Amino acid sequence: MAKSWHLLADIGGTNARFALGDVSTGQISDLLTVSVADHPTFSSALQLYLSKIESSGDWDQRPIDGCLAVACPTDRDVVTFTNSDWVIDRKDLAFSLDIPNLQVINDFEAIGYAAARFSEDDWEQLGGGQSRPDKVIGVLGPGTGLGVCGVLPKKSQVIVMPGEGGHVDFAPVGDEEIEIIRLLLTRYRRVSAERVLSGAGLQNIYWALSQMHGAEQRHATPADISAAALAADDPVAVEALEVFCRVLGSVAGNLALTYGALGGVYIAGGIVPRILDFVRQSDFRERFLAKGRFRDYLNDIPTRVVTRENPGLFGALQSLQSRH
Repeated sequence: MAKSWHLLADIGGTNARFALGDVSTGQISDLLTVSVADHPTFSSALQLYLSKIESSGDWDQRPIDGCLAVACPTDRDVVTFTNSDWVIDRKDLAFSLDIPNLQVINDFEAIGYAAARFSEDDWEQLGGGQSRPDKVIGVLGPGTGLGVCGVLPKKSQVIVMPGEGGHVDFAPVGDEEIEIIRLLLTRYRRVSAERVLSGAGLQNIYWALSQMHGAEQRHATPADISAAALAADDPVAVEALEVFCRVLGSVAGNLALTYGALGGVYIAGGIVPRILDFVRQSDFRERFLAKGRFRDYLNDIPTRVVTRENPGLFGALQSLQSRH
């Protein structure tokens, strides 16, 4: 007999991940990851996934509901992505899928729902003490962009406070970062945190440092810069990743202060888990704490790197389950 299922999606600027949640067991399965660049529209990627599920013969033809976690603001009926050309018309989509209950939430809102339900197997702690139950959790994640949200976990429900905190102003610390922002202002009218704390942000840091040192830019992509830094075969790449980690610490500390995140700060996204050893040995935690008179306030707040596979899909399922 075909089984009932929830449609789940986690859609970033680079990749879109689809999966289903088994209504009876709560398990996530049938994952499909597609490149956004390979599909001109969201609908074509979705139809590919629906055809895959239908052909399996294991599941009902249509899901009972769905949650799409998307890397852009979701306050309008027509959702336009920040870092791709995809567009989602939620009303048309709900009608075409025959799913009256179709949620479209920010991708970091989904991470927020996930963070409230994480176990100790889902993260690795980089400093601090124990999280405080029922206190606000801060979440940020550098990837294609920079996602930010706050979470207030309660026993009966989870309140997620999504926002666009990745687009706050970048606040440089020290002469090197001041020179970096000065150079970036020759390329951009305004330098946000995302301009330095994302994949493109790592490229921006590497470019600026190359200008400062009069060095050749030997690497073109964020992955190549990170690989060169981890292999220690390009001093400018190493320095760029060190700056990236310091800025990550500063922004995470700012987030902790803004939300009063005594429940901890979780770092998700596609970049940091891949460079975890580098982050651990960097000045990340010191910069998290370097807030003057509020160092002691931050000292016990744990900073945790999310290591769970596909936390956005897990969070999308938690969002659906929290509203039933």
